[in-house]
Amino acid sequence: MNGSLPNLRILDLTQGIAGPFCTKLLADYGAEVIKVEPPGQGDPSRRAGPFPGGAPHLERSGLFLHLNTNKLGITLDPATSAGAALCRELVHRADMVVESFHPGTLEALGLGYAALRQLQPALVLLSITDFGQTGPYRDYKGSELVLQALGGPMYSRGLPDREPLKYADNVGQMLAGLTAAVAALGAIFLARYGGIGQWVDVSIAEAILGSVERGATGYQYTGEIARRLGNQAAGTYLMGAYQCKDGYIGVQGGGRGESWWPRVYAMIGMPELAADPRFSTPEAREANRGELDALWYSWLLDHTREEVFAAGRAARYPLAPVNTPADLVSDAHNQARGFFVEMDHPEAGRLLYPGAPFRLSAVPWLARRPAPLLGQHNEEVYGGLLGLTREKLAALRQAEVV
Repeated sequence: MNGSLPNLRILDLTQGIAGPFCTKLLADYGAEVIKVEPPGQGDPSRRAGPFPGGAPHLERSGLFLHLNTNKLGITLDPATSAGAALCRELVHRADMVVESFHPGTLEALGLGYAALRQLQPALVLLSITDFGQTGPYRDYKGSELVLQALGGPMYSRGLPDREPLKYADNVGQMLAGLTAAVAALGAIFLARYGGIGQWVDVSIAEAILGSVERGATGYQYTGEIARRLGNQAAGTYLMGAYQCKDGYIGVQGGGRGESWWPRVYAMIGMPELAADPRFSTPEAREANRGELDALWYSWLLDHTREEVFAAGRAARYPLAPVNTPADLVSDAHNQARGFFVEMDHPEAGRLLYPGAPFRLSAVPWLARRPAPLLGQHNEEVYGGLLGLTREKLAALRQAEVV
């Protein structure tokens, strides 16, 4: 069996990060995903780094290469009448359409859900937008910073006397892509076994807001608004990222109770501190916070991340090195699991990619093909699937429809 999602054809009209990550997850597990890009320019993520060798190139964007593995790639301009007609032909042969245009765009092109379901009654249309298809914000344009600010997590992230901080890179959009992939599977299940198609509305802001890790849940239950606490997130208990001799370690010790402090003292080679009246109770530790911090930080700065990690394991205290990307690739556990895989790309060369986010015992994750070149599969899709002749395809290319 070619993956866990055989005989599932998806027309991918998404660009950027959230949509392509959604369809990547489906493609990586066997769905046939046909990625549609604007002729000539392609997905904007093709112009986002990093680039091998540092030289920008449409075919060498690390972001694009990662988000579009295992997909077929075609070019198409659905804003032209011929392009819209071709899009309808592709929809007629698809099980699902995933799109990330601004709300109302597909309707303006004559390709909205009402029109598409006439072509395919059990069709699933999944739309991924910044704020959803309805509501006062639906026409607003978001960015990762805007989405994290409006979605809630920034308010409680950072030091108490400093400005709010966002999570790194594009974690909100990746979370939305994962959320959309789960929604897609549920909708496809109903379409396959119930014959019911539907329009799935995914809001990136709501994907962030709906995560139980965010502060909104606590407010709903207690009325308390989470505040920025930095490494003091659990009062006198250690929590957060701390610098050591060669980098940082992450400590998840907060709120674990009095029984954990003897482990801290054993870890730093001072078990006698458990009986020291300055550090034996929460009140004493708080009153002598400066002395405790001096002991803790001095010990960290005398040890490497690996030494701290080993001491934590020996004391059974929860901490770990803050790994660099190079550390992740060389990590013995990741290597034993075979998480990173190599793929050859005709332009970017042989590169290492993140692999399976989960494992299925019956059907493996497969790296079947690298991300497509711009328009690489035009002839295969338009000729093989739609039956267009090479002459017709050449004319469409000349007219910049494909």
